[in-house]
Amino acid sequence: MARAPISGTAESDSDDSAGSQSYLVPGLERGLRILAEFSSHEPVLGAPELSRRMGIPRTTTFRLLQTLESLGFLERAADERSYRLGVAVLRLGFEYLSSLELTDFGQPILERLRDDTGFSSHLLIRDERDVVFVARAQTRDPMFSSVKVHVGTRLPAHATVHGQVLMGDLSLADLRRLFPERELERFTERTPATVDELYQRIKATAAQGYALSEASFERGISAISAPVRDHTGRIVAALTVTVPRSDIGDAERTPLVARACQAALDLSARLNYRPNVGDPTLSYARVG
Repeated sequence: MARAPISGTAESDSDDSAGSQSYLVPGLERGLRILAEFSSHEPVLGAPELSRRMGIPRTTTFRLLQTLESLGFLERAADERSYRLGVAVLRLGFEYLSSLELTDFGQPILERLRDDTGFSSHLLIRDERDVVFVARAQTRDPMFSSVKVHVGTRLPAHATVHGQVLMGDLSLADLRRLFPERELERFTERTPATVDELYQRIKATAAQGYALSEASFERGISAISAPVRDHTGRIVAALTVTVPRSDIGDAERTPLVARACQAALDLSARLNYRPNVGDPTLSYARVG
């Protein structure tokens, strides 16, 4: 097959560039531009000034501001007419910075856990109703290499043991605000059906100090997950060993739990967490 003439490359690139512009969403672009106008020098701005700077009608500006306010990215200033950045913007930033710190400290621990167990290991954080994989150490064993979870993968928090670990600090009232629906989405027969059932699972997991899933979310996959805490004792992440089988044998379970719990405590120590003698994760880490 003959190749296209090289002389047509510049024209093709120009067409591609022009075509990519057609995919822009004007409303989204304007909303992000509004957020970018706020700074430490100008923390408070009003609709008339934003409209003038962006060259768009005031009515359009008001609609954009109200949308951003409803999502928590903006909030009203003291005069009730101007706006400032809201907590949603701060949460995005802090979650990102927090995950960077976790991954920087966590990656060598994940790799050591992988080498000790022969299984892939992962680090997860919670983003509202989802758990998000933020780091991984993939197994070197070709027998298990088919099980791959990519960084950025999201799973429903209520349906996974990772989520039950990550929600260990939440009260029943917190859970009801997070999951206002009467019934939770079911993925398998083991998925909690209601918030009350989910809360009982979370409390049992917290008391145990780790969580074990044997094909409870995905067939052929088991996982052991333990909490990672910061200097305040708050759960900020979950560290997981993934086993590509539907069950973990009795002889294998105890050392895997011990290694997962110890790895979680090692990462917690790097975040200046000092466990007390009543920490159940600590007691399991000492086994084996």
